[in-house]
Amino acid sequence: MLVGVDLGGPGSSFDPTLDELAQLAASAGDDVVARVFARRKAPDAALFVGSGKADEIKAVVQAHDAQGVIFDQALSPAQQRNLERHLGVPVSDRTALILEIFADRAKSHEGKLQVELARLQYLSTRLVRRWTHLERQQGGIGTRGGPGEAQIELDRRMIGERIRSVKSRLDRVKRQRQTQRRARERSGTFRVALVGYTNAGKSTLFNGLTKARSYAADQLFATLDPTVRALYLPAPDGSPGRKVSLSDTVGFIRDLPHKLVEAFQATLQEAVDADLLLHVVDAASPNRDEQIAEVERVLAEIGAHDIAQVLVFNKVDRLDAGQRPRRWVDTVERDGVRTPRVFVSAIDGTGLPELRQTLAAMAADAEAPDAWPAARGTESPYRSVQA
Repeated sequence: MLVGVDLGGPGSSFDPTLDELAQLAASAGDDVVARVFARRKAPDAALFVGSGKADEIKAVVQAHDAQGVIFDQALSPAQQRNLERHLGVPVSDRTALILEIFADRAKSHEGKLQVELARLQYLSTRLVRRWTHLERQQGGIGTRGGPGEAQIELDRRMIGERIRSVKSRLDRVKRQRQTQRRARERSGTFRVALVGYTNAGKSTLFNGLTKARSYAADQLFATLDPTVRALYLPAPDGSPGRKVSLSDTVGFIRDLPHKLVEAFQATLQEAVDADLLLHVVDAASPNRDEQIAEVERVLAEIGAHDIAQVLVFNKVDRLDAGQRPRRWVDTVERDGVRTPRVFVSAIDGTGLPELRQTLAAMAADAEAPDAWPAARGTESPYRSVQA
């Protein structure tokens, strides 16, 4: 059962349909049997939704024989504990659900370490006597009683030690990736990174451009592990083409937990170190603008906001005939900067030749920004697109 609460305050996000939470639940293998909505000025300190709404949720849980409740907003440890006692079923929030999906999807050693770190950091805040074994131990050699180390303190200390161990191993992975990136820098390789909202079609586009066989599916967070492949681009002036590196990164989502962003720094560094970002957008999504804004927020958080972008409006095959673009390439103004926009369908290949040409022109401009038109005897295709 899904629960969404409209807090109505500035900066609060609320999905009146809970469709995205339902997609997350389906990605985790759950079946949604009911949805309940509430509106409050502020969260209730004990039950988040208040006692009256909690009773209503309990009645719906019993009516549908629901096995668990998922809140679209983040719950405090005490709220989660109180709700579980009140409702009689397991209760989780959006953050826990995303972590569960990440734990299931991570395949590489690096990905598993990143997910483990995020889960441990999340769990460290949940030690609030939710389990019966968290009683105070009785200890002391040769004594019958006296204060010992509480089980909750022991668990917290063990989790802290594990977090330090995982961080140390992730630091080694980060250094290995930095070595690989320095090697690409020395070779002069132009670096392109795919970014975008989850399920925008990044992995499908990655496969279409590079002929790779990365896992791609119509689900949220289908792939987590970063993948880098060579991409061969045509030269804008007809001369032999050039090779660039293209990396696929983890997708973003609304209210992506900050600790998760921290844990995936090694993966997201691919975007930070890129020369160009391909911002993939689901053109058929009714929440397209909100998704673009969320991706931009995360890019600013990781320090990649100022990197040049190409907006790639994917899934044009899902648009009605009247909604399809008249031109496959145009520009839009974003923060006072004219940004190239390319319409594509990664599924059927529509617009991919135009995307390759746009990438080739931008790579050429980055290599010799002042070479147009004198050195090449023609005008930059990228600048002609801007005009």
